[in-house]
Amino acid sequence: MGLIECRNICKSFGEKVALDNVSVDIPAGKIFGLLGPNGAGKTTLIRIVNRITIPNSGEVIFDGRPITQRDVERIGYLPEERGLYRKMEVGDQAMYLAQLKGMSARDAQRELKKWFVKFGIQDWWKKKVEELSKGMAQKVQFITTVVHKPALMILDEPFSGFDPVNTELIRKEILALKEEGATIILSTHNMESVEELCDNIALINKSRLVIDGGVDEIRHKYGNNNVELIYTGETPLQSVEGLYTVLSDQDDSGRHTAVLAVSGQASGNQVLSSVLGNGLTVNSFKELLPRMNDIFIKLVTEGE
Repeated sequence: MGLIECRNICKSFGEKVALDNVSVDIPAGKIFGLLGPNGAGKTTLIRIVNRITIPNSGEVIFDGRPITQRDVERIGYLPEERGLYRKMEVGDQAMYLAQLKGMSARDAQRELKKWFVKFGIQDWWKKKVEELSKGMAQKVQFITTVVHKPALMILDEPFSGFDPVNTELIRKEILALKEEGATIILSTHNMESVEELCDNIALINKSRLVIDGGVDEIRHKYGNNNVELIYTGETPLQSVEGLYTVLSDQDDSGRHTAVLAVSGQASGNQVLSSVLGNGLTVNSFKELLPRMNDIFIKLVTEGE
């Protein structure tokens, strides 16, 4: 059962349709990738889940019942448009935001101090927000999003503006939060992060749901039955009618890396048996799945 279920969500702003009958089920304890080009409707759906915006029709089910304003305390939201009060001290800002989510002052200070040490910004507690670099300000905002241990975390482009070291830090923390049982909605254009982090995804384009499901399931669905074969042998591999076609074969001093297009009815075992029957030594044999980036481009451009 999903922690969040969006059922037949429709939302318009005047004549502009932002969401057209969108339904998604976000499993509990998983990282759910919400994908789509700019202007597709992702942010509108996030704001509806977070009760910032009310849909024209449809409903959001949170933990088995219609979502209420009280449930918002159990949600942590990191918006793409970052916003901290620049004239406030960092510690005061973090304390204020944590207490807005229902934490006591004592608990907020204890947990925030732990996070500040973990992120290496403990010396910035008394500094003003305007003195922070962009990366440091984003660390503060990430911390204030997750410090109250919400059941649902909505992270909109959480890696934006981070260098590779801090991007990796945030990735590790997202995975750790999942391990602790959090459900995470990750909205990003970084398809590499989607493959590394997400269990399930939904792709929205032009206000409509285009596809949703498990990441591995979707990659297999859009695969073209190609495999990579690494082998050694004196004679290059030749295509076998009804089994496979050799699309490419790179020879590096007798060690070959070949890409084969497997015929529709042929199995991997049949292909391997044929290759071994040619007296070749197989070092590696694996299915070549399309990258999420390629699938994203294919689905979005098909919808244009």
